[in-house]
Amino acid sequence: MSSKTISRRSFIKNSAIVSAAAIAAPSVIVHASENKKLPKGKIVSRDKVNVAFIGIGNRGCEDANGMFDTGLCNVVALCDVDMGAEHTLEIMNKFKGVPTFRDWRKMFDKMADQIDAVMIATPDHSHFAITMAAMKLGKHVYVEKPLARTFMECELLMEAEKKYGVVTQMGNQGHSEGNYYQFKAWKEAGIIKDVTAITAHMNNSRRWHEWNPAITQYPAAEPVPETMDWDVWLGAAYPRPYNHDYHNGQWRCWYQYGMGALGDWGAHLLDTAHEFLELGLPEEINPLYLKDHNPFFYPMSSTLLFKFPERKGMPAVDVTWYDGLDNIPEVPQGYGESVIDPNVPLVAGQKIKPSALNPGKEIYSKTLTFKGASHGSTLEIIPKEAAQDMAGKLPEVPEAPTNHYENFLLACMGKCKPTSPFSVSGPLSQVFCLGVIAQWTGRRLLFDRNTKQITNDTVANQLLWGPLPREGWKEYYEL
Repeated sequence: MSSKTISRRSFIKNSAIVSAAAIAAPSVIVHASENKKLPKGKIVSRDKVNVAFIGIGNRGCEDANGMFDTGLCNVVALCDVDMGAEHTLEIMNKFKGVPTFRDWRKMFDKMADQIDAVMIATPDHSHFAITMAAMKLGKHVYVEKPLARTFMECELLMEAEKKYGVVTQMGNQGHSEGNYYQFKAWKEAGIIKDVTAITAHMNNSRRWHEWNPAITQYPAAEPVPETMDWDVWLGAAYPRPYNHDYHNGQWRCWYQYGMGALGDWGAHLLDTAHEFLELGLPEEINPLYLKDHNPFFYPMSSTLLFKFPERKGMPAVDVTWYDGLDNIPEVPQGYGESVIDPNVPLVAGQKIKPSALNPGKEIYSKTLTFKGASHGSTLEIIPKEAAQDMAGKLPEVPEAPTNHYENFLLACMGKCKPTSPFSVSGPLSQVFCLGVIAQWTGRRLLFDRNTKQITNDTVANQLLWGPLPREGWKEYYEL
């Protein structure tokens, strides 16, 4: 089935069970709405963009502060399913008098005509419906990484970007910083060429590392906090009862709600290589190591091999992903020290703590080896002798003209193009969605890049789409 049919066919009902961990999961294949006047994103002619913040605690708090600090936006609405909880108070107190909502649907019903753009920093599983609703209303969208929870959701958002003509940006901040402009300049100058392998690693402690890997079921029901709208938190997902181990970032631990370490950090480590090496989608995803694999939450450690074919005269590339405290990849000779870039922002509200090998990547070409960290950190040529040989041959790299938030807001004003629109960040996010399917199933996957189907595993292929949205949420899966 061609990917183009995803938005043009009805939901297929009564299909196979996805896996022991998932719900009976019909393929989520949706049809395009017809004969409707399509809203288009209006270029903002004012000197400030009217922005609604959706998700204002934890990472959302950092995004809200970062966007406001540009001086390019007016904050016109605040929305959070747990509005009034401790983690939302900083932003509520900062913007007193701004209308507040727990349900973003009610916010749009009441205030859509006052909103130019939205910033979305909610759990991974809820990105899609909010983003699609905003785009249908002609609102520009900044959404945290990963773009969406499933491969199909990313596909639909890319189609919606084209259809509704809005400015889009995924929140991988480094894609507007030094690494972006350096990688682009070095690729165009032929410094980065003939890349054959990339290693990316995030070996710091994750939330689920404290859990017992023998957990055999989802957690028991607990009382819903008085401040919280649990039904809106669930969104289109299967309606499980509330438990604190789903909330405040804990959602990242569970396959049904989050994208694990790969979805969290992959976009900060692989974004520039993916774009400028034109990797697209892999043809094979192989889970080489899954420590304490289970059907509920992410492995304690993972090694995933993504195989990308030859492209436009460039050689095939193997990208190997490592996470887990005990799963440290070998580094090349002359690697030097493993340091944390001080410019890397907060992670779960705290500076990232050093580990045996800090978050980063190594890029291997036929002639040179490059060492990089995360986010906007620039690359080094290693070993130092090779760097010295190349010192006089490196092109001048322009300074980043804006940060990621400024880039988005200026794009809303028609003054520049966004650096991480869905056309760029969508395929990158789909790579991570395929990696998560390999983690969840524990099986090697063969992927057809033309039809966008997993060809050797029916259950895994179903996971490209995931469960049928629950009643009341299907409308967001229509273009």
